[in-house]
Amino acid sequence: VVENEVQARIDNIFSNLERLEILSSKEPPNKRQSAKLRVDQLKYDAQHLQTALRNFQQRRYLREQQERQREELLARTFTTNDSDTTIPIDETLQFNESLQSAHRGMDELIGSGTNILAGLRDQRVTLKGTHKKILDVANMLGLSNTVMRLIEKRAFQDKFLMLGGMAVTCLIMFLVVQYLT
Repeated sequence: VVENEVQARIDNIFSNLERLEILSSKEPPNKRQSAKLRVDQLKYDAQHLQTALRNFQQRRYLREQQERQREELLARTFTTNDSDTTIPIDETLQFNESLQSAHRGMDELIGSGTNILAGLRDQRVTLKGTHKKILDVANMLGLSNTVMRLIEKRAFQDKFLMLGGMAVTCLIMFLVVQYLT
């Protein structure tokens, strides 16, 4: 009875809030915003009261249901071969099978993760070996570059020696032709 009365009052509050909302839209523009804000706050409070009433009703219903079940359980007489005292084995077996299949699935996941990790380790070893070979080739190329630079320097020096030798030979030949003829 009290709950119905509270619900009726909350419904009355909601209908009054609807009228207030209509009236707040007719307020002057400078007061309209604050009036709407107050109406929204009242709506929020009313919804909070409605939710609290529903929670109270739900707890009361659960409490009454538990009382009924408790009374039924206490009033019940059990016999030795009562069919209501059987254990649902089928559900337990299905639950156990699903747990075992989930366990197998997790084992397979762990196994595949281990295989992937081993593959990554093998790739790491291969990449390290390749990296070492690349460094060796780079060092050889560096050495080859040094040798090539030395050869080019030597060729440059040999070119000047040859030009100098040719100039000296030409000069000697000129002097020989000049003084001997």
